[in-house]
Amino acid sequence: EVQLVESGGGLVQPGGSLRLSCVASGFTFGNYDMTWVRQAPGKGAEWVAAIDSSSRMPAYADSVKGRFTISRDNAKNTLYLQMNSLKFEDTAVYYCGTKYGGATMRGQGTQVSVSS
Repeated sequence: EVQLVESGGGLVQPGGSLRLSCVASGFTFGNYDMTWVRQAPGKGAEWVAAIDSSSRMPAYADSVKGRFTISRDNAKNTLYLQMNSLKFEDTAVYYCGTKYGGATMRGQGTQVSVSS
């Protein structure tokens, strides 16, 4: 069974930092491209960042470029999202995901709240 479990969210002040983690199981993590998406209250899902299986081609949404860094440790089956210089508008539930067997798999999400 494919499982993705996010953690690391929390409440942070503007300008602060958080590091999200996503532990994967049930599939060969190192063979799959991975993504982070987020969903703010009352809004649709927004793609945040993606990384290929070999970590050679990270990609970012313009809204987070230069502030967020996606990375992975294939030996630990873990995906990360380092978030710096957080803004109010980064408040959302953050999900890691991948495409497995033609379906989009996603974890339960972790809440990030940016507030003063």
